[in-house]
Amino acid sequence: MTDLITTDLVRLDADLGPDKAGVIGSLADLVAAAGRADGDGGRDQLVADATAREGQAATGLPGGIAIPHCRTAGVSEPTLAFARLSPTVDFGAKDGPADLAFLIAAPAGGDATHLKLLTQLARALVKADFVNGLRQAETAQEVVDLVSGVVATDTVPSAPAAPAAPSTPAATTEPAPAGSAAGAAKPTLVAVTACPTGIAHTYMAAEALEAAAARAGVEIHIETQGSAGSTPLDPAVIDAAGAVIFAVDVGVRDRARFAGKPLVSSGVKRPVDEGDQMIAEALAYAADPAEAPKVEGTAGGGGARATASGNESWGGRVRRVLMTGVSYMIPFVAAGGLLIALGFLFGGDEIVNSYGKIAVDNTLFNLPDVNKLDLPHALFGSGLFAYLGALFFIIGKTAFIFFVPALAGYIAYAIADRPGIAPGFVMGGLAINVFNVNDGAGDPTSLPATGFLGAILGGVLAGLIAHWIAGWKVPAWARGLMPVLVIPLLTSIIAGLIMIVVLGKPIGKLIDALENGLSNMSGANSVLLGAILGLMMAFDMGGPLNKVAYSFAAAGVGVAASAAASDPRLKIMAAVMLAGMVPPIALALATVVRPKLFTVAERENGKAGWALGASFITEGAIPFAAADPLRVIPSIMLGSAVTGALSEAFGVSVRAPHGGIFVLFAVHNILGYVIALAIGVVVAALAVVALKSTRSAAAVDIATV
Repeated sequence: MTDLITTDLVRLDADLGPDKAGVIGSLADLVAAAGRADGDGGRDQLVADATAREGQAATGLPGGIAIPHCRTAGVSEPTLAFARLSPTVDFGAKDGPADLAFLIAAPAGGDATHLKLLTQLARALVKADFVNGLRQAETAQEVVDLVSGVVATDTVPSAPAAPAAPSTPAATTEPAPAGSAAGAAKPTLVAVTACPTGIAHTYMAAEALEAAAARAGVEIHIETQGSAGSTPLDPAVIDAAGAVIFAVDVGVRDRARFAGKPLVSSGVKRPVDEGDQMIAEALAYAADPAEAPKVEGTAGGGGARATASGNESWGGRVRRVLMTGVSYMIPFVAAGGLLIALGFLFGGDEIVNSYGKIAVDNTLFNLPDVNKLDLPHALFGSGLFAYLGALFFIIGKTAFIFFVPALAGYIAYAIADRPGIAPGFVMGGLAINVFNVNDGAGDPTSLPATGFLGAILGGVLAGLIAHWIAGWKVPAWARGLMPVLVIPLLTSIIAGLIMIVVLGKPIGKLIDALENGLSNMSGANSVLLGAILGLMMAFDMGGPLNKVAYSFAAAGVGVAASAAASDPRLKIMAAVMLAGMVPPIALALATVVRPKLFTVAERENGKAGWALGASFITEGAIPFAAADPLRVIPSIMLGSAVTGALSEAFGVSVRAPHGGIFVLFAVHNILGYVIALAIGVVVAALAVVALKSTRSAAAVDIATV
């Protein structure tokens, strides 16, 4: 295995630029020059991924340290690049700029050994002797030796040693012996740490909490839910703990284990800044549990919430719940949609409309023998292509059938944890009317299909009911039955009856009215809709508004997959896809037209923006927006709105819910598709150049360093 760091990856007392974007770009240059980038585009991919991670949360740490990091396809081996900066650069730490910067790059498919090496480094970065050694090093080899001393392939991350004073017991990740002095003196604590990438802050937070607990003379057991895997805490340890600390930026896995425990909750960076304070808060809650906030749910009931604590705002909870459902839904949409598009490519409209109808009608359990289909002339003039087209459409449509239940199921999961998944999926199945029922008179009567809106409401309803039932106080013998039987059963009954009897018809009528309105939308109305969808796609570039617009369009494609190209739902999908492609491409173009308005790192990000935008990955614009939101966001919103409006005006439609320029075979009116995209890109690029040109000459000079 390649060494994690070499002297080629170290720079001492170096001026790498005026801002963190410049530092990240320069450290990525070291990685590429050392032959550690993966392929021609590896360096750009590393910069894009590290910058995107920086946009989620600052990576500056107290004490002048910065750890920009990411998991990336830009490297195939774990890699560290280090710089001792002169002058210092602001990475967002509360106590000021950083003079020590590590770029930590983990391969996207890195194995456990690779990730353990990176966790060891993360733990070492909160130790004073290691950090002081980096500041005092006189040669690159000394830095390499220091790093090699704390990361080794034959060890795993471990807790720090106890302080020398015999009266202070060590923090530990192993249970203390029964009746030990440490356990008798103060209550034990348990903690979970987790960050989005799981390769740095997860383990630094754990190390900081362990050190703070050692200083307080209290025993703590920590579960790190990181990319290197997680060893769940012993249930007996959790039961014995006086309080729990959640230092997480993502959902806690199996949070129900901690239900009822006094809780201290924060983001993953707080322990590094305020570890002693968090331990003190946990001890205070353990001493007076009646007044302490607690992990919601009933111990053993399996119904604790899957994510954030009572400190989370209602707006934050709503956003998290919806985003959880959408994130699990998208793979069904992407795979199913592309298979449907391939069905049209291989088989043509006639094949799909004739033989794909078996999937459209949802009679999935009465499929005819596709091997006996009498396939006529295909799009490519071959019976084999027609056969594959029909099969691709059937498989893709099946995937689409499950995306609405997945949306509802994982919305319920975000509210009630695992007990909410099954009833959530049931509500999603009701929303798309998977089965027909008999009205008692011999005529099959369909349940009202409530679609995308019904899935959201049904998922929320199932989650809330499951969460409520999980809070019931039940005998000890019944606790094991609650999450696997009682909660899913009762929730499915209660929520199902409410959906069918109370909400089904009103929501169904609302959906019908919406679909009829879309079908009748033409001229100026459709152009206005395209502009609004474009604004939503560009406003937060992958955030809630972006996902709402995308989900709305994708749901329409699922229903109208075999419809005529003029169907309004297919036009909406085209407007959304084109509008989402505009921001990265426009900013890439702007860096070419007026490179002096952008930093070196931004110009490098612009190179990646071409490919990201062409692939319909709107998030490629995030690094630019994070650096200059007041100029970038209005500009790209304008360009996306223009593209969305033009797409509707030109009557462009697309049958695939993802893919950008790579699904042109699924596009109707390719010329209009290209023109709408090009005009929006030019408008956005000119707008951002114009707004950035209004800065003072001094600001421009700084940006070009």
